[in-house]
Amino acid sequence: MEALEYDWAQLSRVHFGGAELGDKRGSERLVKTAELILKRPGGSLPEKLPGWADLMGLYRLTRAPEVTHAAVIAPHLRHTLERMRQTEGVVLLPHDTTELDYTGHGQVAAQLSQIGNGGGRGYLCHNTLAVTPEKKVLGLASQILHQRRRVPRKETAKQKREDPGRESLLWQRGCEAVGAAPEGRMWVDVCDRGSDSFEFLQYEKSHGRRYVIRAAKNRKLHGRSGPDGRPLTLYAFARGLPSLGRQEVEVGASAKKGSKARKATVRIAAGPLSLAAPKQPRGNVTEKSLDVWVVYAAEVDPPAGVAPLEWVLLTNVPAESLRQAAERAQWYSCRPVVEDYHRAMKSGMGIELPQFESADRLEPVIALLSVSAAVLLQLRHLARDPQAPHTPATELVPTLWAVLVASQAYGEPDKQLSVREFFIGVAKMGGHLARKHDGPPGWITLWRGWRELHVMVQGTAAVLAAKTKCV
Repeated sequence: MEALEYDWAQLSRVHFGGAELGDKRGSERLVKTAELILKRPGGSLPEKLPGWADLMGLYRLTRAPEVTHAAVIAPHLRHTLERMRQTEGVVLLPHDTTELDYTGHGQVAAQLSQIGNGGGRGYLCHNTLAVTPEKKVLGLASQILHQRRRVPRKETAKQKREDPGRESLLWQRGCEAVGAAPEGRMWVDVCDRGSDSFEFLQYEKSHGRRYVIRAAKNRKLHGRSGPDGRPLTLYAFARGLPSLGRQEVEVGASAKKGSKARKATVRIAAGPLSLAAPKQPRGNVTEKSLDVWVVYAAEVDPPAGVAPLEWVLLTNVPAESLRQAAERAQWYSCRPVVEDYHRAMKSGMGIELPQFESADRLEPVIALLSVSAAVLLQLRHLARDPQAPHTPATELVPTLWAVLVASQAYGEPDKQLSVREFFIGVAKMGGHLARKHDGPPGWITLWRGWRELHVMVQGTAAVLAAKTKCV
């Protein structure tokens, strides 16, 4: 396992130190603020920055015109891109959009666009993460803060297709922000059903990108007919493919209450096909058909009361064998990591809590908290590493941290914790019960425990320093 970077000052400098904010003092203030937030990630800004000078320092920083969302987030994006370029093998790029809700935030709400059913105000935040197939988070590769446009009542379908501000282009914009993979590297866009448009598939092809996308539309196939002579459809074709074998895939927890992440045994099938362009396409479509592979994964014997998994995946990476097809399905199973990231932003970092009068001042703070969420998500991966139960915690964190967690969470100061036990202990300090039937700790309990640990670390360090002076 790689070492845990627990030097928060150094970690903050890596991810924020290169920000160009007009002068050196602004950059130093950003680094200092990030360090404090990483130590105390939960709650509102006054809870994260309990020192009056530190809180006012952030507020003054956001007043500078050079301090923008793009400027604050740029060093982390460069750091992530460099890690992607250095990573051998596959890098997955899960894309997804979440709403940031600032409806009740006074003056700033009036400056933002509609979200939800139109009654709320906020941003559509389109994120692209960089992760490995083992779900190791390399960082945030792109973030776009999008405001919905007001659509004129008499706008034609052609005008809607040609408008550069339409939401359907967020997927393309996310890809453009990341850029192309260098020669000899494979970067794969991984997207859910919201991205399934013929326009986006055409974009991926024309720009030489690789992708795995979950199909949302039962499209007609080009040049294929069913037994009744009608054009064959995607779902019918996928479900009728001969099985290549069985494979176990990880299924992320859904939004449904009580849903938990699990492993599912699925039947895998795959085959090449050609998708026919829709007669009335949305967006700019020039191709009449697109050649792709479909990978079909259907759950075998799902648990009682659980809807069986069924994935119809479109990809331009060949899937000629069970190994290849199962790998494409495994790539898609990593997509929920970006949903985890959204929970880290909201439940962990409280990204919807900051109160500002201006969107220009709010957006740099969104960037600051978004990067901090990505950094802490990287740390959480260590708890789920296959070697975590077998690796001593002291190989990754200071001995003092391990002793404090062993004492507080387990009541055994001399207990030699593994990495897994350390992180479970941190969550227990935040209220996680850690019973056998409980799933992995959630963001709220983890961050509460993280905060509690750092208060204890600071207190212990102060006591030790006082004793040293007395001697």
